Amino acid sequence: MGDRRREANSKNATAKWPIIKSKLNLQISPLKDTDLFTVQNFFTSAESKAFIKTAESLGFVHQGSQGPLKGEAYRDNDRISVNDPVLANTIWNAGLNKMFTDIKIRGKVAVGLNPNIRFYRYKVGQRFGQHIDESVSLGDGKRTHYTLLIYLSGGCKGKTKSDTNNPNDSSLEPLVGGETVFYGSRNKLVAEVAPVEGMALLHIHGDKYQQLFEAKQACCIPVWRC
Repeated sequence: MGDRRREANSKNATAKWPIIKSKLNLQISPLKDTDLFTVQNFFTSAESKAFIKTAESLGFVHQGSQGPLKGEAYRDNDRISVNDPVLANTIWNAGLNKMFTDIKIRGKVAVGLNPNIRFYRYKVGQRFGQHIDESVSLGDGKRTHYTLLIYLSGGCKGKTKSDTNNPNDSSLEPLVGGETVFYGSRNKLVAEVAPVEGMALLHIHGDKYQQLFEAKQACCIPVWRC
């Protein structure tokens, strides 16, 4: 996300992150050309759950705001911020690098991800109001132009035989709420994306594009985003 404030909960790259397998034949599902699109199964279910477990071990910090009356988007969620170039490069080379081969902005092609990676946890009732992600300068002439969201939970998964020993496991419950909603001019609805475990969602960002969006309330179980 394009938050310029100092990261109060920023952590160094000390976590032991899950192994991410390279994905072949990933398919883009456009919602607004290449400005907004999803990619199914970017993370496997096992990878998503492993990231949740690792993130939980690091410890989350609650994030709030003064709200729209003070010129800030409404924010109520939990967050971890890590600066990890190795993890960013691993996620990039898991298949994003190939998808962005033919996507250019002002004649430039993407070369990687911002190493500042954030994990968001939305508990029941939490949400992040309408806001715009800013483009971030990474130095050496590099600048971010897209936001990448990876849903670590979501979708409606039925229990398997191996799940009978964990009847109270919330990861097996259907998710209600937690959609990411995008708006155009005059607050016109552009797209509403429901969380699906392992799905990647990418959208263009920066002041030039003014891509307004929000994360709606999680109504039943926590929603995880990376």
